[in-house]
Amino acid sequence: MTMGLLNNNLRIGIPSKGRLSELSGELLAQAGLNFRRQNRGLFAKVKGLPIDMIFLRTDDIPTLVAEGAIDMGITGSDLVEEANANVSTRMRLGVGRCRLAICIPEDSEIKSANELDGKRIATSFPSVTKAYLGQHNALAHMVSLSGSVEVMIGLGVADAIVDLVETGSTLAANRLRVLEEIGSYETVLIQNDRCRDVEMANRVVRRLEGVVIARDFALLEYNVPLAKLADAEKITPGFNSPTIGTLEDETLRSVRVMVRRDEIIDVMEKLERLGATAIFQTTISNCRL
Repeated sequence: MTMGLLNNNLRIGIPSKGRLSELSGELLAQAGLNFRRQNRGLFAKVKGLPIDMIFLRTDDIPTLVAEGAIDMGITGSDLVEEANANVSTRMRLGVGRCRLAICIPEDSEIKSANELDGKRIATSFPSVTKAYLGQHNALAHMVSLSGSVEVMIGLGVADAIVDLVETGSTLAANRLRVLEEIGSYETVLIQNDRCRDVEMANRVVRRLEGVVIARDFALLEYNVPLAKLADAEKITPGFNSPTIGTLEDETLRSVRVMVRRDEIIDVMEKLERLGATAIFQTTISNCRL
């Protein structure tokens, strides 16, 4: 670290590179936490707030939060579990979702995790893997690796692997299949119990909540006959309730309401069948609910 961190500013650790670094930067910027990293430096100051951003290896963040070197951090929940870090998850950020799975060759005769007893397993998650296999009365030899593990079976290093799975295309390319899923994970914001500035930490959480919630919802506006308003409200009840407005045509009402993004198309079709018109969707970039 440098002399620039000898202060009581809130310290937030974020990944220094990779896709998670990009996702973290986007979320923080949308939450109004603006900073600029210069010349691949180790830290940057947030504009207008007593917060320092520290750029770190993603898998080091849980440990450094637990040790109090930083107050908060953005990392994967899989890495928090693997590190067995004594931290609190302040919020799930809704990005970077993935599955941790036991994978074996396509032609393997192994049918369950308990058949891995005595086998060799290549993984970057030895602690999580041991714990899971222990629940299935299996004790395997862990081949701990920090990089890609998909090729380890082909190299004769392992009989199975435990790795993060997203689309499954990498498994198919290496002629592997999922035997069992250990768990589902996503990007999280974590914090320790010795935070330098609890009030500022809570402000950060509240700002990020506004962005994360906004990503799950869209604003839907439409006109509906007054006689069908009650039916329309059943289709779009809103976060608490819809906003109803009057129009020059007294037989119509305008409705503005929040709708979950994954339901928006279905909702629009139902409203159209009901007789609603001028239905349109607006993106929400931030909100406070």
